[in-house]
Amino acid sequence: MAEFTMELNDEQKEVRDWLHGFAADVIRPAAAEWDEREETPWPVIQEAAKVGIYSLDFYAQQYFDPTGLGIPMAMEELFWGDAGIALSIVGTGLAAVGVLANGTEEQIGTWIPQMYGDASDVKVAAFCSSEPDAGSDVASMRTRAVYDEAKDEWVINGTKTWATNGGIANVHVVVAVVDPELGSKGHASFIIPPNTPGLAQGQKFKKHGIRASHTAEVVLDNVRVPGSCLLGGKEKLDERLARAREKAKKGGERVKNAAMATFEASRPAVGAMAVGTARAAYEVALDYATTREQFGRPIIDNQGVAFQLADMRTSIDAARLLVWRASWMAVNGKPFTAAEGSMSKLFASETAKKVTAQAIQILGGNGYTREYPVERMHRDAAIYTIFEGTSEIQRLVIARTISGMSVR
Repeated sequence: MAEFTMELNDEQKEVRDWLHGFAADVIRPAAAEWDEREETPWPVIQEAAKVGIYSLDFYAQQYFDPTGLGIPMAMEELFWGDAGIALSIVGTGLAAVGVLANGTEEQIGTWIPQMYGDASDVKVAAFCSSEPDAGSDVASMRTRAVYDEAKDEWVINGTKTWATNGGIANVHVVVAVVDPELGSKGHASFIIPPNTPGLAQGQKFKKHGIRASHTAEVVLDNVRVPGSCLLGGKEKLDERLARAREKAKKGGERVKNAAMATFEASRPAVGAMAVGTARAAYEVALDYATTREQFGRPIIDNQGVAFQLADMRTSIDAARLLVWRASWMAVNGKPFTAAEGSMSKLFASETAKKVTAQAIQILGGNGYTREYPVERMHRDAAIYTIFEGTSEIQRLVIARTISGMSVR
């Protein structure tokens, strides 16, 4: 078990500074342009690929950091640069992690390289789970996958929504229902190879924030994929479904809680994204307050401004510590007995919304214009309380975990 420390080691500091430099020199100068264009920033992704940030190797190194701090550190620095562009850079990781977590060695070796491409021809991937009627309520998922035994193919029908890189991805990973009676335990994940007939992009969403990240519906109309595209394989799926049916007979709540634990482990990374955005807005506000003069003195001399900045910095540091704690617990196999993963995501998300709003207030009229970045940061921050489980869902998870009651 890695010894807990509040200090990053020399290697982590080197990676952090490298990422910070890329965020400052490449991401930030492009942020306003791609926010206005509302398009995928392919040139920035290509630059990230050239230096090794946009690659499976980089994320694998951070994921397997024994302290657990590699991923949250990386997320914070990239999202400090700009949330929309950063999400375009890390969005493929959602699909890659899905394959890493559930796929066979052959599937991992075949498909993940195709998700990233290379520096001369970058590709992206999409993870497709949410549906128009099944966001937080994953048990209501309707996309169905039916096995055609005669052809050893899966036939998939349904509509996915809110898919990062949906429709423009080279490879899509789609979650579908294979056994409706088992609820969320009756789901399986499938690789949809490039140019598969029947997969099409639906509506592309024009969003309030993170506008440099492509978000769209994905429509699957009699999509046929080989049996080899079922992540983990048919034998493993059949075994898992049999166990789920047996557990459901003995007590469905126990099965549900096991699934909840899986979601818990991924939430600190989103919390780290929120910390990055909050920190960026705070730094702009702090710089403005120390240089902007009113009535012959910097506005930070006023308690009303100074106390806001003190609260902003305190909340950001508290959010980071919650994220780090949950990340350390996850990598060391510590159970989230108080839903610490959800705690970190909840507090960091709410902090990002509050801090970015306070930054606008400190900048006054300037903060409300697009001449200053805090307006964009505030729009971007709104997503953190929504995706990867809304703040309301996080509170529900926490309440159920600490009380043992079925809070509704």
